[in-house]
Amino acid sequence: MTTQSLKLKKSVDFWSLNYSSILFQVSLYILMGLIVFLITLLKTHSASYFFKSPVVYIYTLFVTLFRLSRLGGTILYPSVDKKIKEVKQYTNYEPSVTFVIPCKNEEDAIYKTISKCFESNYPTDKVEVIVVNDGSTDGTIKVLKKAQKEFDNLTVVDWKINQGKRHAMAEGFKRAKGEIIIQLDSDSYIEPSTLPKLVEYFNNPEIGAVCAHAYIENSDQNLLTRMQAAHYYIAFRISKAAESSFASVFCCSGCSSAYRKSIVLPIIDKWLGETFWGLPITWGDDRGLTNWVIKQGYKTVYTDKAKAYTIAPAKWKQFIKQQIRWKKGWLVNSIIAGKFIWKKEPFVAFSYFFPLTLTTLVSPFIALKVFVWDIAINGVYPFYFIAGSLLINCIIVVYYRILSPKDKYWFYTFIWTFLNMFFLSYILFYALATIQNRKWGTR
Repeated sequence: MTTQSLKLKKSVDFWSLNYSSILFQVSLYILMGLIVFLITLLKTHSASYFFKSPVVYIYTLFVTLFRLSRLGGTILYPSVDKKIKEVKQYTNYEPSVTFVIPCKNEEDAIYKTISKCFESNYPTDKVEVIVVNDGSTDGTIKVLKKAQKEFDNLTVVDWKINQGKRHAMAEGFKRAKGEIIIQLDSDSYIEPSTLPKLVEYFNNPEIGAVCAHAYIENSDQNLLTRMQAAHYYIAFRISKAAESSFASVFCCSGCSSAYRKSIVLPIIDKWLGETFWGLPITWGDDRGLTNWVIKQGYKTVYTDKAKAYTIAPAKWKQFIKQQIRWKKGWLVNSIIAGKFIWKKEPFVAFSYFFPLTLTTLVSPFIALKVFVWDIAINGVYPFYFIAGSLLINCIIVVYYRILSPKDKYWFYTFIWTFLNMFFLSYILFYALATIQNRKWGTR
């Protein structure tokens, strides 16, 4: 290529840039800076509030600094992720994979989940699917038998009596032939073209588990699913990305995560037999398994390149049951993780894990004080508290827009913030009060 043609190529590239998109991105970064400035002004102006309610003031200041620092971790994610993938044990890495899918009463969804596995952009002779039918009472087994006739590498384990998701997962893990085990919920699937993006991380021998990015497939169904779509994006692309910057994702989501079989099998029975206050743990399976991976000294990461889709609860009753189950799982597994994380990863433990755990535990109590006690007893209205929460949320939303400018659900983040502030955070009280109730809670 001649020097003249190179110059022409550079000129064409320069003029073909999407300047409206660049201007939009720059404007959002400027807006982020402005919001940080407004938060600083708010905290300075509300300093007198310290004398009226020092606990609340210190809490809000701590949460503000912590959430901003977590956003900093999110911004570092692309560069850290690149370095993790640069560590390669093999030149041509293409390990065999096994999809493990626990299933109960999913006759409408299970076939699609199975077919998506076999549609993966991966050598067919290296893909295996194991479905454990955990005591279904609908037509699930008929669908599975039909699928077996269509897919050669599909194994169906049919349990007549329900034994629970954790037992079903363990059964699938023990039967798996693949080097990498991919755990899927029965109503979830990984976008077939992105499976290699999930598997490639295991070429780094330090990686024990990888979490895919989950999207809500039924996001447009109603207001509740739209809010969850916005929440999921932040939970994965911002929160898990921040954790991945430390190579310590604390929950490789059960709907779509991959594990190195060689490190999971030796501890599978210990994980299966976990108890809390004398009773078996029946929720938080994904958090519990992630704990064991970290405890063995392996790294757990998140990738935004492997895309998964799952069905979110569309009815409030189902949604609340799910949230209660997740709160219980978070509580129990946070206690378990707290016992070892400070030894394994001291920096991550004291800069991220313990602050996050503390703020999550304290937040509903602070909210009660602000919205009930301070108004009724002290006559202090929570203007600064609400304004501060919204401004922090604004920063998150702006970065959300930077990362995904075409996403149409970003506005629902504000609705989720109020829902969490006035309702969801208090579910923690119920989860604590019913922690000994080990029923699963259906979707």
